[in-house]
Amino acid sequence: MNFLTELFGQGKNLDMLQMCSRGVVVFLAAFVLIRISGRRSFGVRTPLDNIITITLGATLSRAIVGASPFLPTLITCFVIVALHRGFGWVISRSSRFARFVEGNKILLFRDGNFIDKDLKRALLCKEDVMQGVRKSALTDDLEQIDRVYIERNGEISALRKKP
Repeated sequence: MNFLTELFGQGKNLDMLQMCSRGVVVFLAAFVLIRISGRRSFGVRTPLDNIITITLGATLSRAIVGASPFLPTLITCFVIVALHRGFGWVISRSSRFARFVEGNKILLFRDGNFIDKDLKRALLCKEDVMQGVRKSALTDDLEQIDRVYIERNGEISALRKKP
């Protein structure tokens, strides 16, 4: 037990070796947590996925610097990942729950016109939409665009008119 205390320290008075040892363990734990959480956590980037990124980063950092007890902090991270995984599982099987957690896409542009009430609802201006159009449709000519949406993950996507 003394060896572990020497290697990982206790409390906030940690030396360089102890913080590095904690950093290595936290890195490996974070790797395992990401693998358990799945690709969704760091690929799709919905609000739910951003929550896990923020909470894991904040919680794991406390383990490294000794601001919180080491083992309970790691266990908390596993609980957070299990919760995220559970939400993802339910979202993949229930469109109603998915809409509740992640919302719906919002139509921003149709038939050559911006939909002002939906722009306000999405807290976007026309230039924000145009930025998304340029990025997703590779054009800034609205004559070529059929519809524009803000997706559930916050990205703006544009559908070109059919030739």
